[in-house]
Amino acid sequence: MDILLAVILGTMFGFVLQRIGAGDPDKIIGMLRLTDLHLMRTIFAGIGISSALLFQGMQAGVIDPGHLSVKTMYTGVIFGGMLLGFGWALSGFCPGTGVVALGTGRLDALFFILGGLGGAAVYMLMYGSLKSTFLMQKLFGGKATLVVTAKSTPLLDMSWSPWIAVGIGILMLIIARLLPEKIR
Repeated sequence: MDILLAVILGTMFGFVLQRIGAGDPDKIIGMLRLTDLHLMRTIFAGIGISSALLFQGMQAGVIDPGHLSVKTMYTGVIFGGMLLGFGWALSGFCPGTGVVALGTGRLDALFFILGGLGGAAVYMLMYGSLKSTFLMQKLFGGKATLVVTAKSTPLLDMSWSPWIAVGIGILMLIIARLLPEKIR
């Protein structure tokens, strides 16, 4: 049942990504060049809505924070994120949008995905020698979050701190509303 749900949700997510233009590398590069802000507006709105609803739901007791998965933060994540960002800017794809673009028949997306899988294989082969380096040193206690969740170290440990997360979500919605579609 979990696999079926993953396929259904993944298909729905891919459909939405395609509909908003995220499978088009020209749109992504336009966003990164700050000339076409349609995707940026959509991303800010999506983060804002989900953040506000998530933390309001946690405050109301509707969402159990114990179900949230917080990944460990370590120094290598920063370098890996920069490498991912460089590849994203160079290709016009991120992992999710690359799969969407491949689904529409884009051959360049196939090479992007193969390159990503190759990079993951190199990382897997090098992990043993990397795990004792500074790259794998935990930051902020490892599983750090802005506010209290069940399995993390909160950076703000106050009863009202989830409202800060709701406020950040609302701020992102305001930014999404104020950003223009295009900059010439």
